[in-house]
Amino acid sequence: MPNSRPRPRRGARSGAGAAGRDELVSRSLQSAEHCLGAQDFGTAYAHYLLVLSLAPELKDDVKETFQYTLFRWAEELDVLSRTQDLLGCYEQALELFPDDEVICNSMGEHLFRMGFRDEAAGYFHKAVKLNPDFSDAKENFYRVANWLVERWHFIMLNDTKRNTIYNAAIQNAVCLGSKSVLDIGTGTGILSMFAKKAGAHSVYACELSKTMYELACDVVAANKMEAGIKLLHMKSLDIEIPKHIPERVSLVVTETVDAGLFGEGIVESLIHAWEHLLLQPKSRGENGNCEKYGKVIPASAVIFGMAVECAEIRRHHRVGTKNVAGICLPTNVKFQSPACSSVDAEETVEPYTTEKMSRVPGGYLALTECFQIMTVDFNNLQLDDEHSLSTSPSEETCWEQAVYPVHDLADYWIKPGDHVMMEVSCQDCYLRIQNISVFGSEHEVGAGKNFTQDKDLMSLGGEAELCNALANLQTSKPDAVEQTCILESTEIALLNNNLYHEGFKMAMRRVLSSLTPEKLCQAMDTQCQNEMSCGNEESNSEESIPEPFYVLDVSEGFSILPLIAGTLGQVKPYSSVEKDQHRITLDLISEANHFPKETLEFWLRHVEDESAVLQRPKSDKLWSIIILDVIEPSGLIQQEIMEKAAISRCLLQSGGKIFPQYVLMFGLLVESQTLVEESAVQGTERTLGLNIAPFINQFQVPIRVFLDLSSLPCIPLSKPVELLRLDLMTPYLNTSNREVKVHICKSGQVTAIPFWYHMYLDDEIRLDTSSDASHWKQAAVVLDNPIQVEMGEELVLNVQHHKSNVSITVKQ
Repeated sequence: MPNSRPRPRRGARSGAGAAGRDELVSRSLQSAEHCLGAQDFGTAYAHYLLVLSLAPELKDDVKETFQYTLFRWAEELDVLSRTQDLLGCYEQALELFPDDEVICNSMGEHLFRMGFRDEAAGYFHKAVKLNPDFSDAKENFYRVANWLVERWHFIMLNDTKRNTIYNAAIQNAVCLGSKSVLDIGTGTGILSMFAKKAGAHSVYACELSKTMYELACDVVAANKMEAGIKLLHMKSLDIEIPKHIPERVSLVVTETVDAGLFGEGIVESLIHAWEHLLLQPKSRGENGNCEKYGKVIPASAVIFGMAVECAEIRRHHRVGTKNVAGICLPTNVKFQSPACSSVDAEETVEPYTTEKMSRVPGGYLALTECFQIMTVDFNNLQLDDEHSLSTSPSEETCWEQAVYPVHDLADYWIKPGDHVMMEVSCQDCYLRIQNISVFGSEHEVGAGKNFTQDKDLMSLGGEAELCNALANLQTSKPDAVEQTCILESTEIALLNNNLYHEGFKMAMRRVLSSLTPEKLCQAMDTQCQNEMSCGNEESNSEESIPEPFYVLDVSEGFSILPLIAGTLGQVKPYSSVEKDQHRITLDLISEANHFPKETLEFWLRHVEDESAVLQRPKSDKLWSIIILDVIEPSGLIQQEIMEKAAISRCLLQSGGKIFPQYVLMFGLLVESQTLVEESAVQGTERTLGLNIAPFINQFQVPIRVFLDLSSLPCIPLSKPVELLRLDLMTPYLNTSNREVKVHICKSGQVTAIPFWYHMYLDDEIRLDTSSDASHWKQAAVVLDNPIQVEMGEELVLNVQHHKSNVSITVKQ
């Protein structure tokens, strides 16, 4: 705690009033210092507010102590869930110190923990702008930059074909007379600038995101068009005439479409535009000046689909195992990914996921020809067939494809001549495809295929299977089951990873065996557990029951590791799952595996403050095993993991272990133009001469996440090398800074350094986050400037580990 107590400066004021204020300031400073000593941070904070309001000239003198007081008081408010008071304190602090990067960063951290990611990202960005060398703010900003400026902006702006076709369509419309233009969801303002360059007299552009609106203002000004383009920070549904724009426009341009076409609300916004903002459309065959009529670009859209078989998508959306490391998954539990949620669900979610199908690991098998699903005319009667874009997997564009996982077909098998039928609709602003049916070639349309319910279709192979990935297809509504458990796609992939669970089972057994050398712990099947339960009932003395081993799993999300631990003998496993549906599901699995009801405990029910999840199981007991989630599914190290490991080590009994015990980070040098283009806008040529790159590239981050290294378009220039060791059990082995020599095995340009991890549960059992079965993705550091290397050379990498963040730079 800072301990210097400043004194009010004399001479700043004169007279009795000034003397009185100085005396009050002095007494308030004394009181603040006394409160800090007593750890009464709320009262100390109030005293400092009074001091700074009366004597703003003391800002520099009390700044450090004020920050300390603010942060400690904010921590208390956070624990008390006094969110409004906490945010109010930070707002007061930023009024006093608007250019303080430390306060901005701390405000962002609190907002991020509360779930306000957009707002948090804004404060991190401000902190970085105030001090580009502030490492904590930079690392925070890199993690959340996606919420400020989504990565598809870079990919889209680098898509020269897309930009050229939009520009041509806008030029054509303006030349035909559409001189007043509204750009809905302008983003960087590129379509508005196309319209202005084409000769439009009046251009209006609206953008809801505050960050993107401010970015568009900078871009438009840099291109000297601020006088000709009026930018509105609002959504188009709130635009009124003549309040915001003087009259109806003759042309609306927009790209508020996603991979599923309707997901960004284009239908709702265009219906509103036609009713309130656009001139009436030209009737078919009618001649006349186009300036008198309304028109929309894009004019129309045709949705195509294709049924595919894809093992990679299947394992992320359908649980394909019935037994996980000895734990039986009961039939009365149905696992689904969010993309399969019913339209009747309480929350409206996208009924599809998105994939770059040309880069899906393992590829996919097309089971049908491309077929037309729906045609949408955004201009009512008018179509423009001259300029078109395709988002097909076979096209090299900035677009991904919408993928509708299929769950509920009783028989997934199809053969040449079969037909797939579905119902297509647009509900809740999403394209939904339901009631999938497969008809055999021997049946007439309308007669459903005779499905075999009891056949274990999952175990068969070698034939074409209509798997759980149909590009632009979705399943019918599920039949009623006792429990539907919604899991993220990464959680489903994890549940399908038997090697992961078998590895944990073996590692846990070894630890528990070492703690009971007189009797080895052995895996117990269901019958053994029943026998043990019966044996306990026969014993009349509670003293004969040995004290259990306590196992705590604090993995993020859904995990059945506590249940696996429960099969290893006298173990009391604790799960830290948060969602009620996940707890109900684990209870049902426990019941199906004949666990005694008291076996599994949900730890958060016993913890008053979720932030203090790491504590003793009982006042006089310690944990035998603590399972930590070290790597995020995105491919980054979990934040604050080393702090959690430090606490965990203090909570282990003698001989107890943290899982994983240590982690090795590996990487290699690659040349990848794809990563370069997905990370930053490349000059002005891609954006047809418009100056956009320097502004949006402020939001580029050096690390790309959620990569599939096995299918990433790249050329390896070195072999994998060990970059870093993170030891959770023996921290003295860790280093915060090391240099790694990398031997170049192929000449080329180093543009990126992909990395992944080997997680060691013990010295023999390891999990590889880059394996085909892994639920983890990989990440990569993308260099600002490519480095030319020749075969046989050595490159030196500087690897720094700060808190939970790793930075990799090339030492020149």
